[in-house]
Amino acid sequence: MKKWIIYLLIGILPALGWAQGSDKAKALLDEVYNKVKSYDNIEVDFKYSLENSEANINQETRGNVTLQGDKYLLNYLGAIQLYDGQKVYTVVPENEEVTIEDQSDEENTITPSKMLTFYKKGHNYSWDILQNVQGRKIQFVKLIPIDTNSTIESILLGIDVETKHIYRLIETGANGTKTTITVNSFKTNQPLSKTLFTFDENKYKEEGYYIIRN
Repeated sequence: MKKWIIYLLIGILPALGWAQGSDKAKALLDEVYNKVKSYDNIEVDFKYSLENSEANINQETRGNVTLQGDKYLLNYLGAIQLYDGQKVYTVVPENEEVTIEDQSDEENTITPSKMLTFYKKGHNYSWDILQNVQGRKIQFVKLIPIDTNSTIESILLGIDVETKHIYRLIETGANGTKTTITVNSFKTNQPLSKTLFTFDENKYKEEGYYIIRN
């Protein structure tokens, strides 16, 4: 959840590439941002995979997230995470516990509410490969952290050229770990419950959950 993240140069000379590609990439990302900001809310079902060949790790799971402004409700790995605009509530049914904490301000942490704004600072951009995915044109943009000590080596964002929605995010860590999020469905302006982003602490207390406050 904390890090929402196909590389080939397009057919232009490297001498032309970085400046022009950077401008094009930034313009496309801004288009995506402005398009998504026009929606009242977004519901996304996604596939998440984590790979590290050296550590022999290959994990895959599914999840879903509902976003409205900065607020979000995330279901992932059997846990529920809710952000009501002030606090983050993480519910782990398996352990019967709830953790309540302030929203992290870590710049290297990509939360659902920051997924569409994290690119705005701290990165260089380049224009990457255009792929045909089941008849959809997916344009990839590559982001490289400016901070040379970053734990992230690069992020690839695959954007549907027609809808201007993010289709895939691929994050490669400095340790070789690759995290991929693929959007299976993307719905907008859905009817949402007025209490969807409201945490009911009493409900969990009555069910015997242990409440942890950080």
